[in-house]
This record gives sequence, structure tokens and C-alpha cells, in this order.
Amino acid sequence: MTQVATALYDDYDAAVSAVNALEDAGIPHSDISIVSNNADDRWPRDERTKAAEDAGKGAGIGAAIGGVGGLLTGLGLMAIPGVGPVVAAGWLAATAVGAATGAVVGGAAGGLVGALTKEGVPEREAQFYAEGVRRGGTLVSARVDDEQAPSAREILQRYKAVDPAVRDATYRESGWTAFDERAPAYTPEEIAAERARYLREGV
Repeated sequence: MTQVATALYDDYDAAVSAVNALEDAGIPHSDISIVSNNADDRWPRDERTKAAEDAGKGAGIGAAIGGVGGLLTGLGLMAIPGVGPVVAAGWLAATAVGAATGAVVGGAAGGLVGALTKEGVPEREAQFYAEGVRRGGTLVSARVDDEQAPSAREILQRYKAVDPAVRDATYRESGWTAFDERAPAYTPEEIAAERARYLREGV
């Protein structure tokens, strides 16, 4: 049986390290995904990859990602409803933006929450993870069998993943109740303020 191991990171480099460690542990890059907020445009638009170009043409991200060199060679720029601009690769990104032929990038019904719940992630957790990316985070997810699940989760935690219970409570204390695809994307300034708050409050 397949499970989804997922973690949210404030630091993009930590998420990249987690992806590399998952691949080193033998999890195929076709079963790993990374979705990172790109509101600050840290991933330059002139570095668009074939994954993003093919997605824009309706070919689907998944078809462009299965090449040699690991998941991170397939990173592409796209938009996800309610999250805004992201740099992403893998099955989760493909589902979130609608990898089916003819889909428009950023126009997929269900977006990130729908992609996660489709794979069995509980609705409340999916809402939290989508909001985490909206607020500047990076999400890493791996589809693994039951035997691989404990190891995959240990790897994800090894790289300073956010504590979901603590961060979810922080969001809710400020009045947040659920991810809203119609909400405006966070600006770079808002994301910087969020990160400063997490550091200040130790969450």
C-alpha cells in the first residue's frame, strides 16, 4: 500500500537536501515532489526549464520530469491558485496545475489541496501545507510503500522541517481557518514578515 510522507520547510535549501536524501535512499524521483513559493523571484524567469514549458503547452509536467539526473533537474516555474508563483517539480506539482492534456498552468480545479487529498493526505493537513507554501514555505512529498514510510519520514524530519501542529496553531491564532484559493498571494514583504515572526516566536 502507498503512503504519502510530507514535510514543510521554511528554508528552500533544507528542502533540497531532503529531496536529495530521499533519492539517495532509493526512492525514485518520479515519486518525489517539491513545491516552493517563488514570490521573491529567487528562481529567475530566464531559467525556465523544459518542465515548465511543456506544462504551459498542455503536455503535462509529469511527462517532462522523468529524465535522467534526479527530480531537481526538472524544476519549472508555474502558478498555483491561492499560492501564486512557485518553482516545482514532480507528481504533486503536475496534479496541482493540471497535468492532463489541454490544462492551463495555474488553472487546475482543486489546486494543491486537491492534489494532496487525492493521494490520501487528510483535508486539514492538506489545507495547512497549501497555506504553508502560500506563506513562503517549501513542500516536499514522497509517495512510498508501507515499508519505506518510516525511513522517508525520518529523512524529511532530518532537515529542520516545520512542526505541523505548532505552525498550524500559529496560523489559527491569527484568525486563519482554511486555505483559500481565491485569496491573494503573499507579497515578498509579507513572506519576510512571516519568517521573522517564526524566528521571533520559535515556531
